[in-house]
Amino acid sequence: QVHYVESGGGLVQPGGSLRLSCSVSRPNFDTASMGWYRQAPGQQRGQVATIGPGDIAKYADSVKGRFTISRDNAKKMVYLRMNKLKQEDTAVYFCNLGVPLGAGFEYLDSWGQGTQVTVSS
Repeated sequence: QVHYVESGGGLVQPGGSLRLSCSVSRPNFDTASMGWYRQAPGQQRGQVATIGPGDIAKYADSVKGRFTISRDNAKKMVYLRMNKLKQEDTAVYFCNLGVPLGAGFEYLDSWGQGTQVTVSS
């Protein structure tokens, strides 16, 4: 079982920045892939960014060049630095862990409470 504690959300003006943090309680964190997801009202949850054990990061097209995912294996933490925020970035943000499966990772169907990000003037 995995427990997540997301934090760092808030209200920010368009063009502003936020840094989200996620604490993960699970053994073998350093072999897992970590992802950030978001869910806006009335929409399905979607993947925003992932970072593998080797620090290889991938991003959704909508956030490329603006968001940066990072991890600290010693602290079992994953971060999402969000710059140049837009109103369409407004959502609840969740982190999620992927366990190794074959050549990739399988993300677990287990979620924390998330952290609300609201971008508004």
